[in-house]
Amino acid sequence: MSTPVDPMEYTKFEKARIIGARALQLAYGAPPLIKVPTGVTDPLALAELEFQEDAIPIVVLRGKVQK
Repeated sequence: MSTPVDPMEYTKFEKARIIGARALQLAYGAPPLIKVPTGVTDPLALAELEFQEDAIPIVVLRGKVQK
């Protein structure tokens, strides 16, 4: 059984995967989910800003560890 993860509890690996996936989407022309600040043209920087504002609609599901 999987449960959604609270955004404040992402591991560094999950955070990197989310930001990387969103940066790739932005690089291929996806519309930004936040107002783009002046001077920000890098998809990775924009994805990090979206992550900080909790605007990325990606959900992390974790399963239970089976022993």
